Amino acid sequence: MPAPPAASTFTPFVDAHVHLNSLPMQLELMARWGASHAVVFWGGRSSNESVAEAARQHPGVLIPFASISPERTAYRPHWEQHSDELLKQLDAMLATGLYKGIGEISVAHFPSAGFAETDFGVTGPMMTGILELARKHKVPVMVHVENTRMAELSQLLQRFRDVSVIWAHGGYTPLFLARRMLEQHPNLYYELSARTWPHHPRSPDYTILRDGVRVWPEWLELIEQKPGRFLVGTDASHRSAFSDDMKYASVQGFLAQLSPAARQQVARDTLMRLVGLGP
Repeated sequence: MPAPPAASTFTPFVDAHVHLNSLPMQLELMARWGASHAVVFWGGRSSNESVAEAARQHPGVLIPFASISPERTAYRPHWEQHSDELLKQLDAMLATGLYKGIGEISVAHFPSAGFAETDFGVTGPMMTGILELARKHKVPVMVHVENTRMAELSQLLQRFRDVSVIWAHGGYTPLFLARRMLEQHPNLYYELSARTWPHHPRSPDYTILRDGVRVWPEWLELIEQKPGRFLVGTDASHRSAFSDDMKYASVQGFLAQLSPAARQQVARDTLMRLVGLGP
C-alpha cells in the first residue's frame, strides 16, 4: 500500500469525484491524504439517500451530488423509455437544498469490469431534462461522456451555456480535444480523476502521465494556461484500500507538479466556487 508523503508536502485539496460506498473508509482516506472536502455520490453499495445522510453527519466536509445515472439497474429502463419519472425524483431531491450538484451521470460510458456500457443520447430528453433542472436549481452537473459523443456534448453545452458542466475524467480525451472543448465552451470544466493514475486498467493512454509519475509537459502547459477550468478527483469507490490509496497518492503527485498559483485553483478554488462554497 502506498505510504502517504510527509504531511508538510501535502497540498490541501477538494476531491471532485467519490463514489461513497464506505463512509468510515472515505473519512480515513481524506484525513491521511490531505483532502479537506469531497464531492460524493452513490456507488454500487449506496444511494442518494445514504449520500445525503453522510453529508448531514459531516457538513462542510462532504459535498453531496444527486444522481439518476443509467448504470443503476432500476434507472436504466427510464432512460430507455424516456420516462420523466426520474426527472421528477431529481427535481424533488434538489428542492431540498441538501444536494449541491447533479452527478455523476454516465450517459456515454464504455464497458469496464462490473460496468455494463451505457450509450444514451447526450442531447436526448433525459439529458436535456437534467440540464434544465440544473439551470432551475443553479447547480453544476457532472457528466461522463466519452469521445464518441463529442458533437452531441458540444450541442448540449451550447444550448445550456449558463449551466456549469463538470466533465468526468475529461471524457478520456487526448490533449487536442481537451483544448478544443475548453476553448469552445466556457461552461465546461475538465475533471481529472483517473487521469492521474500511474496506470489505467482500461487503456494505457487514459493517464496523462508519461512514465507513471511525471505529467506530460504539453498537458502541464494546458493546465497552467487554464487552471480555472481543471479539477482534481480520485474516483475512490472503497472496494480496495490499496487501490484507493493509489488514487489519492496520484492526486498529490500531480498537484506537486503545478505552479503554486495553478495548484491552488486546480486543487480547491474552482470546485468550491462551482458548488457555492467559495468566492
